[in-house]
Amino acid sequence: MVQEIATEIGFSSSSLNLVTVLGVTSTLGILAWRLWKQKNAYKSLRSLPSPPQHWLLGNIPQVLAAVKEKKFFQLLFDWSQQLGPMYVYWTGQPVLILSQPKVIEETIVNGMRDGSLVRSQRASKAWNDMSGPILLGQQGTEWQWRRKAWNPEFSSSSLSKYVEIISEACEQVIEKIRETEPSTEIQVDPLFVELTMRVISCLVLGIPVDTKAPTPEGPPLNVAKVYEAISVLGYRFLRVATGEKSWMKYLPTKNSRDYWAARQYLEEFITPRVDLALQMREQNKTDLGKVSYLFQESMLVKIAAKEPNYNRESLIGESVELLLAGTDTTAHTLSFAVAELSLNPRVFQQAQAVVDQVWQTQGTINTESFKELSYIRAIIKETLRLYSVASGSISLEAQREIVIEGQVVPPGTKIFWSMLAAGRDPEVYSRPEEFLPERWLDKSKEITQLPMIDFGSGSHRCLGEHLSMLEATVMLALLLRYFDWELAKGRSSLEQLQQNLLIYPSDRMPVRFRLRR
Repeated sequence: MVQEIATEIGFSSSSLNLVTVLGVTSTLGILAWRLWKQKNAYKSLRSLPSPPQHWLLGNIPQVLAAVKEKKFFQLLFDWSQQLGPMYVYWTGQPVLILSQPKVIEETIVNGMRDGSLVRSQRASKAWNDMSGPILLGQQGTEWQWRRKAWNPEFSSSSLSKYVEIISEACEQVIEKIRETEPSTEIQVDPLFVELTMRVISCLVLGIPVDTKAPTPEGPPLNVAKVYEAISVLGYRFLRVATGEKSWMKYLPTKNSRDYWAARQYLEEFITPRVDLALQMREQNKTDLGKVSYLFQESMLVKIAAKEPNYNRESLIGESVELLLAGTDTTAHTLSFAVAELSLNPRVFQQAQAVVDQVWQTQGTINTESFKELSYIRAIIKETLRLYSVASGSISLEAQREIVIEGQVVPPGTKIFWSMLAAGRDPEVYSRPEEFLPERWLDKSKEITQLPMIDFGSGSHRCLGEHLSMLEATVMLALLLRYFDWELAKGRSSLEQLQQNLLIYPSDRMPVRFRLRR
């Protein structure tokens, strides 16, 4: 057919063959030129260790396979164990992986401060394409005004007024465990997911943690459906951030259908509250008829009132971002902490003694008694060291040539880190495989400088760090006060982990609780 058309318009068979050969040659020439250019541009990185790669696709097949199997962070950890604390893998452009805590911290702080490193364009695009423009996807002035608006709301002083709300939500978890028959296996991860989602929904959207309380500003919180929706969006972010094209969401695939259904559900849940907050801003009112006091005091209303740059789309996107960031991270950390306490009786007994002492002196957990729970906070830190739940969801990109640990890094290089490997660095953490909360309480100069980088570093440090530590400490303290427990499946619950955007227990962490006498 092609030959007939060519003859019709005046091309001979030999001419057509010549055109075909020239076309193929040109294409191969362009590919060869691009490969040569890339090889020359990133020549300095060729001396670094690198995992075996496909001659044309580099390490893309291994990375995409790991994402599909939900083992991406395990892949980075395994490569770190094999190749050392600094190596590079290739996905069209090089990705430099770091796995030493102090090197990671110094690289982030110095690079973001002097502008030599910025958040990678691919990751930023993936964040913004998830549900609209959000804080995590912005840079420069667009990031600054957003961060400035939210910082006061998540400060430790502002969050102190929410201790009662957080305690109320934690007490609901305690009651659910009390109502269960003794020796029954309870999957604690879903319990903690519900806890953290109720808390973040209350603080941001003004939805009561009490399930029986009315929510006149919009639809009630359906934890299971909202959690499923944000999980779909989180998984899509990871796929796009590791190489999937953003336009693929328009293809008639199951992933695309799931994405659009999840996005629609979340927007229908959040939009009425966003519209109400904007109405209050436009009318210059902090209260309206039939609007609850909890909603009036919500972060959404406060942010909408004080930051005119926020509009409907960006407030919806920001709310989705906070629901995602404020739920799984703390919930999974609590699950891992419960597991490690079960497997470490000495730490368990000491933690219970600390909590019992607080009850003897204070009678409850409040702002004052919280200060006496430093050992419980150390347990949370030690848990994060071993199980860095948000194991590096932000990557950076070199804007100009920089030097990291003596290695020249060309512009365009992506910089990422293996938090699982960093948390087990024997040069920083003595006896790294042991669960030792005391390492965070040692007052010696050397120990007090232990890097705690699970919440990030520098000006971009996690916005929700104080909230996460507050929630986890209160919940763990209450569990220790009322129960003893054991893991139903033992250590296997900590060995069979999955990794989507975050690291989480694949068996949902089944536990048997016993009420203390």
